[in-house]
Amino acid sequence: MAATRTRSQTVTDDIRELIVQGELQPGEHANEQPIAERLGVSRTPVRTALSTLATEGFLVYHPNRGYFVRRFDLSELMDAYDVRATLEGLAARRAAERGLNDEDEAAIRAALADGDRILTKDTFEPDDLLPYRAMNMAVHGTVIKAAHSVRLEQAIRSAQNMPLLSDRIILWQDLPILRRSHDDHHRVLDAILHRKEWRAESLMREHVYYAGLNLQRHLRQYCGHDDIIQPEAWRDVLAS
Repeated sequence: MAATRTRSQTVTDDIRELIVQGELQPGEHANEQPIAERLGVSRTPVRTALSTLATEGFLVYHPNRGYFVRRFDLSELMDAYDVRATLEGLAARRAAERGLNDEDEAAIRAALADGDRILTKDTFEPDDLLPYRAMNMAVHGTVIKAAHSVRLEQAIRSAQNMPLLSDRIILWQDLPILRRSHDDHHRVLDAILHRKEWRAESLMREHVYYAGLNLQRHLRQYCGHDDIIQPEAWRDVLAS
């Protein structure tokens, strides 16, 4: 039987999601009372959650001032993308070693077909973003699932729990880059289906890391000499 989650654990997850999705901005004061009111809970589980998130590195505690959302720089972001690329590459290799069952293969093929339809047009419209994002998450999620490793899946989800690192981030303004990225999806599936383990790993690893490089280039316009990612970068990328 699955263990019952405590209120503090649930609140921790909720606040972490607010940070990851950019609803609590870097440098913003994580004030107990407004967060408690927003989540519809008392301040006690919020206080515990803030302490936990500081331990995880999402928040920074300043004595007599409280908790603030941590700021990240570009080097930390790329380091995190390297970790995520390594883990998702391993998932692709495990999936190729085990082979896809019919359900997982059908799920990936259906998602790829959705992406193909979106990208056959001459332009990528804002209304295409949500279905394209769903396609991207379906491909990556199914490959991770097909690795059949709970520990690896947990590690990947943990690696994505950093602002700007989740598989929902899509820089949709550059159609050629989107098309290259989607071509990667097809190549990964082909390698997995043909049980080419090391090719599947290499392709997925490059695919994720390349996404990080594109994001880094996009974010540089929002960074000063210290390469600290400014709050407006969160608003720009997460609103896209």
